[in-house]
Amino acid sequence: MPLLEDLANQTPLELVINVADVLLVWFVIYKLIAIVKGTKAVQLLKGIFVIIIAQFITQALGLDTLQWLIQQVLEWGVLAIIIIFQPELRRALEQIGRGKLFASSTLQEESERNRLIEAMNKSVSYMAKRRIGALISIERETGLSDYIETGIPMNSDLTSELMINIFIPNTPLHDGAVVVQKNRVAAAACYLPLSESPFISKELGTRHRAALGISEVTDAITIVVSEETGAISLTANGDLHRNLSIEDFEVKLRQLWFGEGEEQQNSSWWSRGGKRNG
Repeated sequence: MPLLEDLANQTPLELVINVADVLLVWFVIYKLIAIVKGTKAVQLLKGIFVIIIAQFITQALGLDTLQWLIQQVLEWGVLAIIIIFQPELRRALEQIGRGKLFASSTLQEESERNRLIEAMNKSVSYMAKRRIGALISIERETGLSDYIETGIPMNSDLTSELMINIFIPNTPLHDGAVVVQKNRVAAAACYLPLSESPFISKELGTRHRAALGISEVTDAITIVVSEETGAISLTANGDLHRNLSIEDFEVKLRQLWFGEGEEQQNSSWWSRGGKRNG
């Protein structure tokens, strides 16, 4: 085969250069796809693929007139793309100039993490000040599908406004737990297993027992806002951290949810009333 013969005639250095060339092309394509993902440019790419496939079909079937029309669309389409997507192209060129093109995926992930933490922080702070009881369980490695099925499906973006509205007293979804799965609100009014540990303080109510119960059988992070006192608590891996300030809550949530700041000492949590139960 000609391809194998060409490869056999190349020196090791030429092979390395060619392989590196191909890998770089694929990497650039991957980064470009990551940039346009979630934007209106995705629909444009789908349309372009449909037109290209249609061109091959018309060529195979001998549909000359239709093939000519598609060819005109492709020729003038480049100019149309430049005009329509001028803002996106300018932003991409600015990222190249700033050296941020290939760091865009990391920046997007960091931005999404900050958005989720901010939404959770804002909603918990609002409910704590007004003593609105809340129970929120965040899925990690262990699936929570069994508990999601006990509630009302939502599959919604996680926003502070949504979280607050769910737990407003006397609303249909306020009684039960919200389960967050893959950065989305999967369901509300879910039932969580209650802890059967005899070492739980008598002053803790059903929400805290449910938070501890789910933490004993899964690796989920569960947030509790007390309806009686407005105190913020957090459970994970069978541990209960009580009476957290909103600042401590944010730091602890980042550490458990995204692994940020794991080098920090836990002494501050114990000094503020956090303790292990069960």
